[in-house]
Amino acid sequence: MTLAGRIFTGAGIYGLLILVPGLFTEGRFNALNPPPITHPEFYYGFYGSAIVWQLLFLLIGRDPARFRILMPLAMLEKAAFFIPCLWLWAVGRMGMTETFFGGMIDGVLLLLFGVAWRRVDVTAKSEL
Repeated sequence: MTLAGRIFTGAGIYGLLILVPGLFTEGRFNALNPPPITHPEFYYGFYGSAIVWQLLFLLIGRDPARFRILMPLAMLEKAAFFIPCLWLWAVGRMGMTETFFGGMIDGVLLLLFGVAWRRVDVTAKSEL
């Protein structure tokens, strides 16, 4: 497996391990983050769409050369959480919480996705 394949596959597996349990912990989330969620569709919608992205990362990981065109979108997905977390922390609106560190992990993955995108040989034969 190529470096890009390992990066995207690892990110997809990590994301699923982190996100799937969230589908079953709305009550815990409400207890730790008052006030309780008043629109559960946003909670489950976030988890559902985030899980779909992890499946896309796994797809890219299977054949990075073939799916290289999707890598910039994957980088935007990571930037969409990393940048707001960093900004909110910088202006004092977010503490160094689990959510903040999750955003920083997305920043690291953003950089790794960029490395993968740059290193994939677009002339390589598809592995599938």
